[in-house]
Amino acid sequence: MRPGPRSRTLEDVIRDDAWALWAEPRVPDPPRRVWRDWALLAACLLDTVLEGTLRPDLVWRPLAVLFALFTAVLPLWRRAHPLGTVVAAFGGVIGLQLVTLLAGPSDPIGLYSSAVVLVLVYALPRWGSGRDIVLGTAVLLPAYALSALLDRAPLEEQIGGFVFLMMPGVIGASVRFRSTSRRRELERLRLRERERLARELHDTVAHHVSAMVIRAQAGRVVAATDPEAAVEALLGIEEEGARTLEAMRAMVVALRERGTDAELAPRTGVADLRRLVHAPGGGLRVELSVDGGAGSLPPALDAAVYRIVQESVTNAMRHAVGATRVEVGVVADDRAVRVRVRDDGAPPGHARGRSGYGLIGLRERADLLGGVLRAGPGEGGGWVVEAELPRDSLGNHADPRARR
Repeated sequence: MRPGPRSRTLEDVIRDDAWALWAEPRVPDPPRRVWRDWALLAACLLDTVLEGTLRPDLVWRPLAVLFALFTAVLPLWRRAHPLGTVVAAFGGVIGLQLVTLLAGPSDPIGLYSSAVVLVLVYALPRWGSGRDIVLGTAVLLPAYALSALLDRAPLEEQIGGFVFLMMPGVIGASVRFRSTSRRRELERLRLRERERLARELHDTVAHHVSAMVIRAQAGRVVAATDPEAAVEALLGIEEEGARTLEAMRAMVVALRERGTDAELAPRTGVADLRRLVHAPGGGLRVELSVDGGAGSLPPALDAAVYRIVQESVTNAMRHAVGATRVEVGVVADDRAVRVRVRDDGAPPGHARGRSGYGLIGLRERADLLGGVLRAGPGEGGGWVVEAELPRDSLGNHADPRARR
């Protein structure tokens, strides 16, 4: 008999977790410097000047001021070079401690403003790679060990100092975890929206191909008796083929990322809006207005309009404070389809919590369809969701025979 799989031991778990930490990449696209960075720099420089000038018990004043100025400017590069700034700052701390240990001054060398290095401790796990975190920690620990050796403080004070030093790093790691979790959730929602759009685009392509087959059959029937009709059928096939190619190109864009197997479900569209807005369970009165031209949309646009209205009405029912009515309007012409959903809830000054994951998915869908979706407070109060989806972006045109 073949041996079964070996159960993982604690050593295996620790080794795998250590390797995962070492291989963790850096946070992509860290933000650039903002006004807070320059405000922190100004505060550190001011504190350094005042402390370096007014503090009477300062040991080796020129060296202490120079080191404080050095640590004041390092946070400007903490996001782009988290490991480098930690090594530079705490390497300097180790150097000062060695000087203190060898030269033996009465008090440690340094200014209180040098505590800005705690910002670098936060930035290390927040922006650095796993390798940066490991190597940076390998610099932090000797720096603290030397400091504890020189201070000769009681054990409880040393433990408190160690916690104080490492706490910014713990906070940075937790902030990074939350940010990474949110980014992955957003990516999952975008992928799911692309899968839905791809299924709807498949319906669009099938629609055009079916029209091409029907035209080809009609042209073959009348070719012997009415050549002009056969030529017209060929022109229609050519036009339908061009639209099909456009829709297929859009499908390739929508499938940039491979998703999971999609579930099979009946496709919904504008025709289902009346049933949606009159579904039981909602405490709001929904007023629906659909332009006549919106009743014959191609599958991709048809489903997109339904999803926008569905998500917007659901958000109004869940989050609109004091709302009693929701107005839904769908207008279509030869160029585009426009959707507008507005509720009469609390004024814009109230916290609404309306920009959730659902709207992010709808914006992704609108972008892939070549359109735009906007959501925000209305001028007279309430919350407004507006979308404009062009008909021509995916080869979604009306039947050519309707234009002749």
